[in-house]
Amino acid sequence: MLEILKAIIFGIVEGITEWLPVSSTGHLILMDELLKLKQGEAFFEMFEVVIQLGAIMAVVVIYFHKLNPFSPRKTSKQQMMTLQLWVKVLIGCLPAGIVGLLFNDVIDKYLYHWYVVAAMLIVYGVLFIVVENRQKGIEPKVTRISQLTLPMLLTIGVFQMLAMIPGTSRSGATIVGALLLGVSRSVAAEFTFFLAIPVMFGASGLKLIKFGFHYTPMQVAILLVGVVVSFFVSIVAIEFLMKYIKKHDFKVFGYYRIVLGVIVILYFGIAALLA
Repeated sequence: MLEILKAIIFGIVEGITEWLPVSSTGHLILMDELLKLKQGEAFFEMFEVVIQLGAIMAVVVIYFHKLNPFSPRKTSKQQMMTLQLWVKVLIGCLPAGIVGLLFNDVIDKYLYHWYVVAAMLIVYGVLFIVVENRQKGIEPKVTRISQLTLPMLLTIGVFQMLAMIPGTSRSGATIVGALLLGVSRSVAAEFTFFLAIPVMFGASGLKLIKFGFHYTPMQVAILLVGVVVSFFVSIVAIEFLMKYIKKHDFKVFGYYRIVLGVIVILYFGIAALLA
């Protein structure tokens, strides 16, 4: 029963931090130190990726009509525009997809360390503050996803690729990239949600295949609980973010990331000295 309670807590943390640009990986690493699942390291590595399925299903549910090119409520023109949206999403996913397939094991082996997570939390925290200060008073050039050009899509895709470095935050990296290109906050956030669909489904699939399909009943329960909780919490987090950015910028998330990065350094640094 205690393991199920831990899965619920992990699901809550994932659902909140996956969509707010604060790094779900950084939070889950800290949570694993405080509430370690007693299912083995390999299972946790798979678990922290697979519970993203719940988060991504929240995007599908919230934006189902907008993302569905076959909706009978859409005109032929609207259906074509939806198909074009999916083409843009797939183009934006190309850099991360290619690098993920080629270097997934290398990234897991060499970059999943607390000091990498801490560094990326702080670096992108600073970037959020710098970019928002730079954009202050400047009207965004792109206020609709349909205005995103091919070079813009590939550039945002490269930023999403950089988010494969733990602690970067997939949503944080793509939003920073989009803001630098003059994309409005709402479009940057929304397009980030859409980019996550193929990327996170792909990442979860790779982890499941790598781990294998041999689970104990407890592990199945932990996975299901984590996914379901992540789904419902993600719905709340996404709706909160979209309302928040209508009146506020992303700087508060930048400050939060810097503080969290310092906490990670202090926690693991002190633990290493005492070991």
